[in-house]
Amino acid sequence: MSSVSPELGATMPVVTIGSQLKSLLSWVVRTVCSGGDWCFGLASLLVGLALLATIPIVQFLTLGYLLESGARIARTGRLRNGFIGIRQTSRIGSIALGTWLLLWPARFVSDIWYTSRLVDPNSPETARWRLLLVVLTIIILLQISWAWFRGGKLRHFFWPAPLRLKRELFQRGKYVRCRDAVWEFFASLRLGYYFSLGWRGFVGAVIWLFFPLMLFIGATLLPPPMGFFSGLAGVVLLFFVFLHLPFLQINFAVEGSLASMFEIQRIRQLSRRSPLTFCFALTITLLFALPLYLLKIELTPREVFVLPSLIFVAFIFPARLLTGWALSRAYRHQQARHFVFRWTSRILGISVVAAYILFIFFTRYTSWHGHWSLLEQHAFMVPVPF
Repeated sequence: MSSVSPELGATMPVVTIGSQLKSLLSWVVRTVCSGGDWCFGLASLLVGLALLATIPIVQFLTLGYLLESGARIARTGRLRNGFIGIRQTSRIGSIALGTWLLLWPARFVSDIWYTSRLVDPNSPETARWRLLLVVLTIIILLQISWAWFRGGKLRHFFWPAPLRLKRELFQRGKYVRCRDAVWEFFASLRLGYYFSLGWRGFVGAVIWLFFPLMLFIGATLLPPPMGFFSGLAGVVLLFFVFLHLPFLQINFAVEGSLASMFEIQRIRQLSRRSPLTFCFALTITLLFALPLYLLKIELTPREVFVLPSLIFVAFIFPARLLTGWALSRAYRHQQARHFVFRWTSRILGISVVAAYILFIFFTRYTSWHGHWSLLEQHAFMVPVPF
């Protein structure tokens, strides 16, 4: 026994260290893969929201998602809760990207066949290229269907997994399980909820903005002195609206009632509890709305029609998250802050709003749509209203 024990004692630490290294390496690989999947999901989310924002009516899904993201942070105070459905969008993005990449060989062969057909439609080479195109298209479509069937991860598109295919072909009840999984996946997206939230948020923003903006537009359309008084009244009302509307929208998303879009007194009370964060969120919201105005100097070409929407989502999404964060801090604090912080924040907020109003006043002379471009208040609505 004494001769065996030292050997066991000598080998045990080696096994333990090896096991720990293996466990650590496995953890690192899982963490990197999970982080990469999350980043890919975020990129897919931004592109997806941008695409939805270019489609009339459907664009309310984008606005609803942005409002819900801010509302979840306002409820919980956690920034990560604002990134909703990242794993689901990662799967949708992998399906779209994998399908697009897998179709490239068929596109390449199709171009060769089409060129050969233009040169000599009756040649043997044209017939062979056509046959190759048909066979390749069938194989690719089968592989795409099989990748979708397995879950649509990116690796599924490039590895056919023949052994699993053999097992799945003879497994009973697979169709029912796949059908239920697809239904549950789409139900988890909550498209109806986001559409309803976005539509109501849009209506509330229009109610707040339409009359002040029309008065503001009247400054150039009406003859003096009516134009002067119309513009002055519009500026005063826009000051009031811009100071409160970002927080009213998130408050509406938190409460779920359109009436909460008009709870001015509640927003004023909340702003007293966290004045600096309110001022910071307001500044970022209005500042991040400026880049999209630069793209409206000329009419956007059809080839890059999604670019304004992508910039809209990339800038407004963080602004909504910060607005939700500001409200969450106000919800947690029960007492108003010192009057020095309150008045400093008010002065800064008014200055920011004044600069924003001055900026959009001059955009009527640079925007493609002229003074009617003032109705395109994407900081509170969608990139282009209709």
